Amino acid sequence: MNVRNCRKCGKLFNYVLGPIICPECMTAQEELFQVAKAYVQDHPGCDIQELSENVDADINQIRQWIREERLQFSEDSPIRIACEACGAMIRSGRYCEACKNNIAGGFKNAFGMNKPAPEHVQKRRESDGNKMRFM
Repeated sequence: MNVRNCRKCGKLFNYVLGPIICPECMTAQEELFQVAKAYVQDHPGCDIQELSENVDADINQIRQWIREERLQFSEDSPIRIACEACGAMIRSGRYCEACKNNIAGGFKNAFGMNKPAPEHVQKRRESDGNKMRFM
């Protein structure tokens, strides 16, 4: 049994996985997320500070929702966060498209997926097409 203290309220609870907060605080946080999501839909031009003040959410919590790609913003929204790899400003997620491609390319190189597959199959002669074969 893995018992921990909630990081928000300090109450003991049985920890399974995910953020170290109790089920009650998790429910309250999810309700706050729904309020923030509705506010963003109603006010597409808002910034993080305005969103934080109007829904009583911590700025770091809002940034976490953006990094998790839970909050979606319009293209003209002023809300941007920095890419964790290069620092470029992005709308959501952890990495910009260029860094995502670099990371994916690194995985392909590490696992040898960039190399063409060897040709194990010999080409058949046209005259072999109707012959019976024995193993």
